[in-house]
Amino acid sequence: MFLIRDIMYCKPGQARPMVQKFLALSRLMQPMGFGPMRVMTDVSAERYWTVVSEIEVENLEQYAETSRKSMQNKEFQEAMQGYHDLVVEGRREIYQIEK
Repeated sequence: MFLIRDIMYCKPGQARPMVQKFLALSRLMQPMGFGPMRVMTDVSAERYWTVVSEIEVENLEQYAETSRKSMQNKEFQEAMQGYHDLVVEGRREIYQIEK
């Protein structure tokens, strides 16, 4: 099991629109077999206007394949349209969940 965390550093005042985009992605991903995405905003972070999404996946190959397919899906494209205008930079972290 893996945890995939996307961390977005938004432009001032743009955290809420980024949250809405992540929540839309979560709704689209659940019918594809993924669990709900957890979306968080900073209360006290290294940088202001930080938005983090987390999702757990069984394996990285399935996640990568589904991600490739989803980017060809019109609903996904519409949900993420213009997100580059909201962020300064971002990064992805992938962790293996130890049991």
